[in-house]
Amino acid sequence: MTFEGRALLIYEVMKEATNPPPGQNNVAPYLVVKNAAGLLKFVVEVFEGEKGIVMEGPEGTVMHGEVRIGESVIMLADSCERVSAQAARLYVYVPDVDATYQRALAAGAESESEPADQFYGDRSAGVTDPYGVTWYMATHIEDVSPEELEKRKKAMMEAGEG
Repeated sequence: MTFEGRALLIYEVMKEATNPPPGQNNVAPYLVVKNAAGLLKFVVEVFEGEKGIVMEGPEGTVMHGEVRIGESVIMLADSCERVSAQAARLYVYVPDVDATYQRALAAGAESESEPADQFYGDRSAGVTDPYGVTWYMATHIEDVSPEELEKRKKAMMEAGEG
């Protein structure tokens, strides 16, 4: 059953409202962009997101849409006269940062930073999609103790890399 189908089934069966609603977390990013339908397609292709409910507005715009990446839901909509597009930056954990980065470039994103191992234990990269959203993506490759993290941070700063 799809993300959208599960949400609709839960709403039909429930007797009382819950907070947050079923399938939602307490905090969800809400992205307002020009061409929300394009952004939704980008998230599905690049991050293997699962399309949820999409409410169409006038002239084929997206009045409200949802897409799930793992356990997180991102809400999105087209900008309009009442609500302007805004820049956003998101950090997303993925199983394979190198493959995700390549899918993002193939889907029209511009590179902000190529995949690289970071001192804090992630292998990360960054892109900006054609809709103005900057995505930092990472695969966690190492658990780093607070003491080791501080040591690595100092070494990085002393080398002039920070």
